[in-house]
Amino acid sequence: MKKIITFLTTIFILTGCGDSNVQQDNSSIKIGGMGPLTGSAAIYGTSIENGAKLAFEEINSNGGVLGKKLEYISLDEKADPIEAVNAYNKLIDSGVSAIIGSVTSKSTLAVAEIASQDGIPMITPTATQIDITKEGSSVFRTCFTDPYQGSVLAKFSKDKLNAKTAAILVNTSSDYSDGITKAFITQANKEGITIVAKEGYSENDKDFKAQLTKIKGENPDVLMIPEYYEQSALIATQAREVGIKSTFIGPDGWDGIIKALDPSAYTTVDNSYFTNHYSSEDQNERLQAFLTKYRDTYKEEPTAFSALAYDTVYVLKSAIESANSVDKNELVEAIKKTDLDGITGHLTFDKNNNPVKAVTLIKVKDGKYIFDSLVETK
Repeated sequence: MKKIITFLTTIFILTGCGDSNVQQDNSSIKIGGMGPLTGSAAIYGTSIENGAKLAFEEINSNGGVLGKKLEYISLDEKADPIEAVNAYNKLIDSGVSAIIGSVTSKSTLAVAEIASQDGIPMITPTATQIDITKEGSSVFRTCFTDPYQGSVLAKFSKDKLNAKTAAILVNTSSDYSDGITKAFITQANKEGITIVAKEGYSENDKDFKAQLTKIKGENPDVLMIPEYYEQSALIATQAREVGIKSTFIGPDGWDGIIKALDPSAYTTVDNSYFTNHYSSEDQNERLQAFLTKYRDTYKEEPTAFSALAYDTVYVLKSAIESANSVDKNELVEAIKKTDLDGITGHLTFDKNNNPVKAVTLIKVKDGKYIFDSLVETK
């Protein structure tokens, strides 16, 4: 999540403008957004952008909020914390009432520090680093935290996969990967799972065979790969090439791994499992309507990032309606009281502004994502 202040600014005006803090005009309500729309993480930022745009379009086509349309102002921050801070300042100058973003944890954490000082309502759909919502009472997230996913994966390994041993290949440059790893190890120890190997690599590495060869020698029951799907596909492919037969498990960053593989290589990740926010097999009417609309609009399958962004927009809509205002203090209090049936599940927030909702476990088989089980939040 990585320099100089050049903004590719994509402004989606879905109608008009208005704000609680910088009063420019009252014809509509401005909502800010930020994420990596270019650069190495653009695939994630674009997924979120697409999901958010669908929600804004739906809301505006149904009359908007409080009788006003929503104007979505979205800026490219290239997964760089410095650019994210500058994007935040530009959005505030534009008079936004709330901010959706950012996407990666490093950028989000940098912005959260400032948003909390300003009291600006900010909701990240996807940044999982645990400290983000500790920055202040105005910062929220709609995704799971890294530690929670790590704990769920360890319990699942014991309860469902009957694992006695596990190995981990961790990205030592990533807070996401590191946070999941630490929680997995802690919970694995409680479950009686022995960690037989823990190997690391750096952000831009592409050759993992030395680490994987060491892991192969330990023959673990499961290999945990706490990464996003493009890198996970590369690691999984090399793992099979060196002869590892372990069951692969991973976090929500795995969503989309199939499209990172050639169809001839789908068997590489057969019988792998990952945590996610929903299953496309769920027949929930709202979820199926979202899936259909997304496919029709973008001619591709949505990822969990898209669904989380979509739900985040509806969290803001609900809060604005509940508060009957876009005053930043009233809006923050309304978000805290969220009680929403979203497409990623029923959502409320805990005292730390983290989501309380169930975790879906997905099995990968024959190039498809198959619902396996649901883990309810305690």
